[in-house]
Amino acid sequence: MKALPAPLLVITDRHQARHPIETIAAAVGQGGWLLLRDKDLEAAARRSLAARLAEIARRSGMHLSISRDVDLAAEFGASLHLQSAAAVSGARGRLGRGAVIGVSAHRQEDVTAAAAAGADYVTLSPIFLTSSKPGYGPALGLAAIGAAAKLGISVLGLGSITAGTVGACLDAGAGGVAVMGEVMRSDDPAGAVGTLMAACKAATAA
Repeated sequence: MKALPAPLLVITDRHQARHPIETIAAAVGQGGWLLLRDKDLEAAARRSLAARLAEIARRSGMHLSISRDVDLAAEFGASLHLQSAAAVSGARGRLGRGAVIGVSAHRQEDVTAAAAAGADYVTLSPIFLTSSKPGYGPALGLAAIGAAAKLGISVLGLGSITAGTVGACLDAGAGGVAVMGEVMRSDDPAGAVGTLMAACKAATAA
């Protein structure tokens, strides 16, 4: 399996964010991993934001991924996150073997399909009940991570992940975790990222 860019993936949502997305990207910083989501942005505005984030990534060493838009990912040399395994093959052909390509998964069948399609990782959600997306299906629980991790693909646990639950996710078999609200809603995004990264390192070391 391809190594993940980092054990912590921070997903953007400007509607929840208490700081500009660029400020949060800078907080993710060197060695970090940011996914530009914000799918509702008008195309020109989203491209402009992607350009600013790509520049932050270039300066800081942050790894940038972009949700859904393979053309935008190709333009800025970013990795890609997809909603469906069916799109992996075409994206791989466009971005090349070195690109990190992930897929959103909400059940074991999604994980199986992503692995078969050649994706590098899945975000599996919701592991815990999430306030970012209330009513977004029942919590899958930690056991779902263990089952997914046996399918030959890296799994990132997503859904109300906190520093206190990082260790349990990694112990269950996750290669890392993904967070949105925990960082977006923080008054101190750099502190929130640092705390989560420290939890990832402690769990890995253990």
